[in-house]
Amino acid sequence: MQIGVPKEIKDNEYRVSMVPAGVVALVAAGHVVLVQDGAGLGSGIDNAAYEAAGATIVADAAAIFRRADLILKVKEPQANEIPLLRKGQVLFTYLHLAPDPKQTRGLLDSGVTAVAYETITDREGGLPLLTPMSEVAGRMSIQVGAFYLQKTWGGRGILLGGVPGVPPGDVVILGGGTVGINAAVMALGLGARVTIIDRSLPRLRYLDEIYRGQVVTVYSAGAYIAESVRRADLVIGAVLIPGASAPRLVTRAMVGTMKKGSVIVDVAVDQGGCVETTRATTHSHPTYEVDGVTHYCVANMPGAVPRTSTFALTNATLPFVLKIAEHGLNDAARGDESLRAGINIVAGKVTHEAVARSQNLPYVSLDKVI
Repeated sequence: MQIGVPKEIKDNEYRVSMVPAGVVALVAAGHVVLVQDGAGLGSGIDNAAYEAAGATIVADAAAIFRRADLILKVKEPQANEIPLLRKGQVLFTYLHLAPDPKQTRGLLDSGVTAVAYETITDREGGLPLLTPMSEVAGRMSIQVGAFYLQKTWGGRGILLGGVPGVPPGDVVILGGGTVGINAAVMALGLGARVTIIDRSLPRLRYLDEIYRGQVVTVYSAGAYIAESVRRADLVIGAVLIPGASAPRLVTRAMVGTMKKGSVIVDVAVDQGGCVETTRATTHSHPTYEVDGVTHYCVANMPGAVPRTSTFALTNATLPFVLKIAEHGLNDAARGDESLRAGINIVAGKVTHEAVARSQNLPYVSLDKVI
């Protein structure tokens, strides 16, 4: 199989979808790996490293898309990449289709088979290809939030950890999953007061146990969310429903009650965000203000730390890439329930129920198309 690794072109996206160690494994298995010139530079990987691993360097993205049977990316295809996709080709990347009807329509029209990292599900219900980037984004969210709480950046002038004689800042985390746990680790490390809100009582019990009372756990009800957000210095949106749009837990009215100069970091922005005032931003223009509250809603946060993110991501994706390359997607999916859950679109049909429901599109069972 010919496997293509184009350079990422989303705003300030420096990750790459395959590292040289992955190329070595694919070439050893008899496959051809085409890497676009300079694709790895943002992650500190030069062309020579790919060539030494056995890859072929290709000058431009158009040639990659034209020649490859399997396209590996990090972020969703951009507007000028979608026309390069073709029927019968497999696209393997983060898609986050639920809040993005324009991308969905483009993929449907292209005839491509689109497999989303973020909906691949393991036997325990975990999301193995989303987890590494959720870990990165969760930890980054506190780092970013602490930065924008500085007065010079429009914040309240709060040091999250406080100092002796001055209380620490209040961090409220919406969601106790992977993002939430990693955000809490960083916030506690800085010395902040941390509250985690989740709708699952078993999850709240688990969080209380692992943090040994260091965090306050709150059940996700509107009144409790409103009170927690009102007193927060930093709110982290960390809610995820696989494949579906994120629920809007924080209303515009709630944002209006927050302290002037407080900060919202909505990590759920890829799925539409869990704050009503959320709209996607970029690393070039990362923030905006609503009612005196700074919003940071960058849709590819881990792209800012590509050296860490690229290697964390490709550690998780490589086993699936090898399986698809070896058996073809259809045969690989028939024998792998995890991979089946990742297939969102096949030849003009939506095969992920949550995506179809989010956009009121017809849903077709995967069994009918593979």
